Amino acid sequence: MRLLHTSDWHLGQTLHNFERGYEHQCFLDWLLDTIVAEQADALLVAGDVFDNANPSAAAQKQLYRFLQQARQRAPRLDIVIIAGNHDSPGRIEAPAPLLEAYGTAVIGHVLRDAGGQIDIERMLVPLSDKSGAVRAWCLAIPFLRPGDVPRAGAGAAEAAPADQYLDGIALLYRQAYALADARRAPGQAIVAMGHCHMVDGQASLESERRIVIGGAEALPAAVFDPGIAYVALGHLHLAQRVGQRGQVRYSGSPLPLSFAEVGYRHQVLRVDLAADGAAAAVSALPVPRAVQLLRVPASPAPLETALAELAALELAPLPPHAQPLLEVRVLLDAPEPGLRARIEAAIEGKPVRLAKIEPTRSHQGEAGGAPALSLDQLAQLQPDDIFRRLYLQRFGDEAPADQLSAFAELMLPAAGEAP
Repeated sequence: MRLLHTSDWHLGQTLHNFERGYEHQCFLDWLLDTIVAEQADALLVAGDVFDNANPSAAAQKQLYRFLQQARQRAPRLDIVIIAGNHDSPGRIEAPAPLLEAYGTAVIGHVLRDAGGQIDIERMLVPLSDKSGAVRAWCLAIPFLRPGDVPRAGAGAAEAAPADQYLDGIALLYRQAYALADARRAPGQAIVAMGHCHMVDGQASLESERRIVIGGAEALPAAVFDPGIAYVALGHLHLAQRVGQRGQVRYSGSPLPLSFAEVGYRHQVLRVDLAADGAAAAVSALPVPRAVQLLRVPASPAPLETALAELAALELAPLPPHAQPLLEVRVLLDAPEPGLRARIEAAIEGKPVRLAKIEPTRSHQGEAGGAPALSLDQLAQLQPDDIFRRLYLQRFGDEAPADQLSAFAELMLPAAGEAP
């Protein structure tokens, strides 16, 4: 049986106010072609389908059109989608009854019965091959918040909140695995899905939210039973394996979601389950990049150097929606009031879109910083004192006279105002 594992589409994302619908559509079109070419039996989407909990109508339309086209082109394809921390559990699951008609199972949140017991049955999804025979069972566990997980034992009430959370997640996966193990027939595999941060996982700090409890939420690979043939993870945008097992993987995002991710290899993972259901072979399918993200210079450099590199850029002509997005990285010794105008002049007429200017200060300040001021000392400071201190802290030198004069002019009361 062949699965395709993907995650973190972030449909509806904008990058520094530039819409990315064209890039997402290129990926979805490629994914449709790949599903057909690879003769996939199932598609696993491990969360963060949308970029925020209230996605635009255009982003939702992209998703539903994709699901409809996937059903047309691969009628036997099973699709399993779980909610990520960016998704609204209720919103993503609301159309689930309709999506079932398109072979799509959507698990947005954890449900409990009247007695408070978690409904694990609904998170157990059968996966069938093209003949319609069930070949695997999927533990479709969405992003879990502290209130979603069961209590791990009698001493759970005395444990720290972070420990309660991690132990509860481990217990939920154990319970789901036990149910799947009891349900499966010989030769049927068990695969798991999750949207979480694993121990030692490499995060993209510019575009990934820390989830739940500031780092204490990182899960060990041991939460997944060794009997699970493959674990399809979402949340981290860098494709990577977890721990020593090659079967616990992040697929990563299909396109760079920040300039920090320009060096990532964006991909979808192809997972081939063995006939006995006990193992999986994993290989990467690189996703073509529809729009390039450029960082010029490659590392922060003085303004004149950056301007020279920008002037030397040679780019192929492209329509506006396909032009590269540009981040300019400048090393500054002092404020540069005309910075943006000079950069825009350097790229004038070039088929590129200026998305971000990233200034870096050559002076980073002393490691310990200045001693903290008392409330009485703060009360004695005048605005120009604060300006002088801030300038010294950022640039390592006294504020020049023209800067002080401009600041003083800003502080003057407007005409007709009382001083």
